[in-house]
Amino acid sequence: MSKVSVLIVDDAPFIRDLIKKGLRSQFSGIEMEEAADGRKAQAILSKQSFDLILCDWEMPEMSGLDLLVWCRSQEAHATTPFIMVTSRGDKENVVQAIQAGVSDYIGKPFTSEQLTSKVRKAASRIGKLEMLDPRGYQRGVASFANDSATMLVSAQRTAQTGGTTPDRPAKSKGKATYGQGQLRLASTTMGCVIKALSLKEAVLIVKRGDLLPQVLDNAVLDLEQGEGVQDVARLNGYLHSVAAVEPKPTSDWLQLSFRFVDEDQSKLDYLSRLIAKGTAQKHYVPGA
Repeated sequence: MSKVSVLIVDDAPFIRDLIKKGLRSQFSGIEMEEAADGRKAQAILSKQSFDLILCDWEMPEMSGLDLLVWCRSQEAHATTPFIMVTSRGDKENVVQAIQAGVSDYIGKPFTSEQLTSKVRKAASRIGKLEMLDPRGYQRGVASFANDSATMLVSAQRTAQTGGTTPDRPAKSKGKATYGQGQLRLASTTMGCVIKALSLKEAVLIVKRGDLLPQVLDNAVLDLEQGEGVQDVARLNGYLHSVAAVEPKPTSDWLQLSFRFVDEDQSKLDYLSRLIAKGTAQKHYVPGA
């Protein structure tokens, strides 16, 4: 069985090494080549094609965005999954990359889990997930079950109540969700569990429905906390990323990264109090 070919483009050698190490540790069916900048990657791509491109944005000679634009103009690379690995997560940059034809994002700094999840997603889209790692389905599902079983039970209770939220979030030793809420999109409303929270974004788990949320969709997150009806923060923002929770295209659960755009001080104060409360209870708060 042939392997999934990946081109890694980054001017930082330690980032390239980090990506290679992370992918080799998880996938047996992968072969990788690397380039130190966009110009060198362009030279490589002029001679051969790859199943996936992982590329930094800011590089000398030729940026990741310029390489993306060039790839989309070439018949051989017009539909190749192109994942931008970057710290540029502002809405303007996201829009710019999407207009150029980016397939997905990985924000810096990233975890091994985030990296492998994005690569699995890309491989699934081109029908090469099983080729990437024949044992990936079983290992990925088992790993997810060990790490997030309690959270999924809570999310399932949310879905079973027709979008209403459970009385309180489920907790597990050393981990906790940040409650439940409602994500209001233009096309639908989804009950959600808040898996992680910072002043910039919330990581949400939702039950997959007929209408899939899309990256850059504007939305309102009704973040429900406490016992009182008034204790609700209505936060405006947009979807920065959408990924399947389980490593398979038929996953029933989605993980959404919801970026806040509000500058209302009262809302920021509310988030600060909630994060501080979570920290005091030894919750994990990424980016806080």
